[in-house]
Amino acid sequence: MASEQSSPEINADNLNSSAADVHVQPPGEKEWSDGFYDKEVINGNTPDAPKRGFLGYLIIYLLCYPVSFGGFLPGWDSGITAGFINMDNFKMNFGSYKHSTGEYYLSNVRMGLLVAMFSVGCSIGGVGFARLADTLGRRLAIVIVVLVYMVGAIIQISSNHKWYQYFVGKIIYGLGAGGCSVLCPMLLSEIAPTDLRGGLVSLYQLNMTFGIFLGYCSVYGTRKYSNTAQWRIPVGLCFLWALIIIVGMLLVPESPRYLIECERHEEACVSIAKINKVSPEDPWVLKQADEINAGVLAQRELGEASWKELFSVKTKVLQRLITGILVQTFLQLTGENYFFFYGTTIFKSVGLTDGFETSIVLGTVNFFSTIIAVMVVDKIGRRKCLLFGAASMMACMVIFASIGVKCLYPHGQDGPSSKGAGNAMIVFTCFYIFCFATTWAPCCLYCGCRVIPFEGQI
Repeated sequence: MASEQSSPEINADNLNSSAADVHVQPPGEKEWSDGFYDKEVINGNTPDAPKRGFLGYLIIYLLCYPVSFGGFLPGWDSGITAGFINMDNFKMNFGSYKHSTGEYYLSNVRMGLLVAMFSVGCSIGGVGFARLADTLGRRLAIVIVVLVYMVGAIIQISSNHKWYQYFVGKIIYGLGAGGCSVLCPMLLSEIAPTDLRGGLVSLYQLNMTFGIFLGYCSVYGTRKYSNTAQWRIPVGLCFLWALIIIVGMLLVPESPRYLIECERHEEACVSIAKINKVSPEDPWVLKQADEINAGVLAQRELGEASWKELFSVKTKVLQRLITGILVQTFLQLTGENYFFFYGTTIFKSVGLTDGFETSIVLGTVNFFSTIIAVMVVDKIGRRKCLLFGAASMMACMVIFASIGVKCLYPHGQDGPSSKGAGNAMIVFTCFYIFCFATTWAPCCLYCGCRVIPFEGQI
């Protein structure tokens, strides 16, 4: 035990000892408990966290922003895909010709696949690339998945009248975005200062909504082109977003947790010091390094749960697993993708002359609602938010559907639609998105890691 050892002097060399007995101790009378820093006594004081002015906070947010920008990638796809399925040139390239009307169209199957292929890629990429973080480090793993994302974009842009090539590109594109959705929040939570961690991690969700909004704006800006620039420009902009993340990885320090897992303790101290703008030998930095090291040791002692343990009823792990799965499942069943992917189509079908404009309104509501969520979710509590969100979204959807069935076509399906009913549907769609963005959208991201025991997490 560390309490039986003499107190080492403060210097980075003390961090080079084996992971089994390393405990970096600031000077003075100290007590330790199983490798965790005892805050009771250091000559009567604990090392103070660094004091930051406005410039200090600004630098931290600027360093962490490129990492949180990984959330922009799936949001961008949602925004541009919603517009693509209504673009004439896109339908001409990847749809079918209908002789009776003389127009090109996307069949229901092909339209569904267009949306689903990205989600399939995200699912595979999220699981498949997660392990890269432990073998190559968080930063390099993120660069790799972003390069995969760029390959998918290249395949899509080069597609010409070959819908299957575009769909393959969509899957690869999703692989990269899915990898980012796991790796970026991981790195962000491990480098963010403790007092800013909640806000910085929430930037990921905020950037996702920002991506949806800008995606809507991009297709609105290109909708009047008559050639392939109509859809190739929005896809081509993916390279700019990817470049922002790659350049950001050159500036962001590596995860101190990963460095300590690799026995690179000096580099871990440098990483902590860089993000907090203090000296690597600052007692507060050494304290943070020791706490991370103690957490790594605790995880090694627990080990990884086997698949058998994951389905254990005795330890209630199975119940927790089912709870986590159901929350994530219900998140997808809330219906938000119905509006984000098909909003342009929906409001065009109810008589609006330009469904693209309505999509921008929905994206704006989504973005600013997420800003509100970042500020209030931790104060209210996630369980209350989920309950209130479910009830309010249900009410909005019931009203939305009732207006659509009873009031939208007062003279029958063959007659003109009611403009008042269409506007009312837009209003309740905005209410629905507000309720979703302030409750389920931010809360469900945290439920998986909170209900599953530490040793059972990936």
